[in-house]
Order: sequence, then structure tokens, then C-alpha cells
Amino acid sequence: MDRLRFTALDVFRGLTVCVMIVVNTSGAGAEPYYQLQHAQWFGFTLADLVFPSFLFAVGNSMAFASRRTLPNDQFLLKVAKRTALIFLLGYLMYWFPFVHQLPDGSWAFNDVGQTRIMGVLQRIALCYGAAALAARYLPVKGIIALCAALLFGYWVALMAFGPAGEPLSMVGNIGAQIDRAVLGLDHMYRGGAKGYEPEGLFSTLPAIVNVLAGYLAGLAIVKASDHRTAVSKMLVAGVALVAAGLIWSLFFPLSKRIWTSSFVLLTIGIDCLILAALITYTEIQKLNFGVKFFEIFGKNPLVIYLFSELLVISLQTFTTPAGTKLYDWVGIHLFQAILPGAIGSLICAIVYMLVCWLLGWWMDRKNIIIKL
Repeated sequence: MDRLRFTALDVFRGLTVCVMIVVNTSGAGAEPYYQLQHAQWFGFTLADLVFPSFLFAVGNSMAFASRRTLPNDQFLLKVAKRTALIFLLGYLMYWFPFVHQLPDGSWAFNDVGQTRIMGVLQRIALCYGAAALAARYLPVKGIIALCAALLFGYWVALMAFGPAGEPLSMVGNIGAQIDRAVLGLDHMYRGGAKGYEPEGLFSTLPAIVNVLAGYLAGLAIVKASDHRTAVSKMLVAGVALVAAGLIWSLFFPLSKRIWTSSFVLLTIGIDCLILAALITYTEIQKLNFGVKFFEIFGKNPLVIYLFSELLVISLQTFTTPAGTKLYDWVGIHLFQAILPGAIGSLICAIVYMLVCWLLGWWMDRKNIIIKL
């Protein structure tokens, strides 16, 4: 089953990165399609599936690695270095481009004391580090028990320690309280209510389960006797987890914003179903249409994601004489002029995604694979 590491898994990761870039770079000038926007607080959209799917893919990759053969000290050093590197890159991404333009046209350095500490890459780093340790030192039953403890413990903590009557409120939930106490307001997310961090420290705990579930799915694939058996296991697990997530959501609503436990089960279940479909497509049906396109994204996912963020940040650093940020100007004056409305916003994002794909294509041509 080794080839799955290079086909279905790479396509899964590539598809995730592709949609992630599209969701993150909708063109300005019109409201994006509903499914390409994150649910405001409770609810679920396609955009909400992207980040947990990336975490699932991280865990899936771990199942195909040979970490258990490394001596203990080498393993711990490798995990620590990778965790620190990914976290640092995420932090630097929020500090980037390190300068900003003042009203008089001059430039000044960004204040490191105002830089956001947590974020997407930072959560990936912490989840990877925790999951790698669990995968190394716990048996499968122990990992399942840990997942259950994290999901139920998180539920109990939110409901027990949040403000009376609104334990899941944006700034009142226990996770937001912990983030404010540990991170400080100056180092938190500025795109929503002050004092709320969507990739907070406490809400990272249930996100670890997405990585561990990906790891367990990878183990099931490795141990399956053939592709059809692997698909059957993924289908059964996917349907069961989707059902469990939807039932739990009646008591603990779906929310990516605070990464509720019901949201974890639902996204893991959907990811299992998607992975089953990709194994069927690439390995059983032997179909190739679109595979190479997504494989290119999947071979260097973190590098391409980081590039996509840094490039759009760079574009938004510059403004036109009218005061419009450069990427927003392109979305408004080019894509909205040709295709007004949500479709123009989507096409702008797709074109930007293809620009990022070109970097992956060049790296693939040069046989460059950067493992962060």
C-alpha cells in the first residue's frame, strides 16, 4: 500500500491546499459565495472543512513515516525542531512584511509587541508536536482513549467554566479567557471581537484529535490487505463519525471558531469519506484526470500555503493613489469589471491559486520537496 502515500494522500493534501488558498483570497468588491465563507459562529460550510482536513492530512502522513525506528533522542529532537520551525514561520508570517506605510508615505517597522502569536501554522505546529508524541508512545487503544478524553474534557470545560447562560460566547468562553491571560490582547487576532483568538491555545486541544484521527486512518490504510478493504474501512468510519458529530451537535453546536468536539467528529468523518473516494479514484479505478494538478500542491503543501499568504500580504502592503490596497484593486477593477458579483470574487481567487500552483509546478519540475 506504499503507493497511497504518493497518490491518494498527495491528492488529498493538494486538494486541501487548493481550496484553502481559494477561500483565503476571495477577490474584493463583492460578497463571496456562502460556502466559501466561514460560518459566523455556529454552523458549517465548505470553508470550515479546509483547516481540519489539513490537520487530518498531517496525521495521515505520520502513519507512513518511520519515526518508531528512530532512537528516542533523535525522535524527540526531530519533533521539537519541526514543531518550533513551523511555529516560528507562522509567527514571522504575521509580523511580515515587518514594515508598514505611514500616512505621509514614509515607512516604519511593525511593532513586534503588537504581533499575533497564534495562527494557522502555529496550530499545525502544536497539533503535530502533540500527535507525534502520542503516536510514538501510545498504542492504538491509548490514542483512541486520548482522543475521547480531549473531546469530552473540552466539552465539559467549556460548559462548566464559561459565563452563566452563555458558555460558548465569543469572548466569554473559557478558551478566550485563557488566551487573554496567556497571550495578551496585543498578541491576539484583530479580525473579530477584541479578546477572541480563532486559533487559541485551549481550542487547539480538540484540534489535536484531527491529527490523531488522520494518523489512525493512515494506519488502517497501511494494514489493509488491499485497496477495497481500505476503502471499506474509511467508508464505515466516515459514516459513523459524521452521524456521531451531527448527533453531538444537538447538544454541543458545530463551530470552527471554537473548534467544538462535534465539529471535530463531523470533519474527521467527512475526511474519511473523501479519502475513500480518492483511493477509489486513483487506485481502484486507475483514473488520472486532475491527479497531477493536485499532487503538485500536495508535495509541498506548507511551502505553497506560506507563499500564498506572504504574496497576498505583500500585495496588500501597497496602495493605489486612491487608497485601495493592491490585491483589492485587482479584484474590484479587473475581475468585478468583467464578472460582477460572487463569480468575479471566485475567479479572482482561482487565478491567484493558479499563480501559487505555478510555484509548485516549478518545484516539481526541479524535484524540490521541502519538508518543513
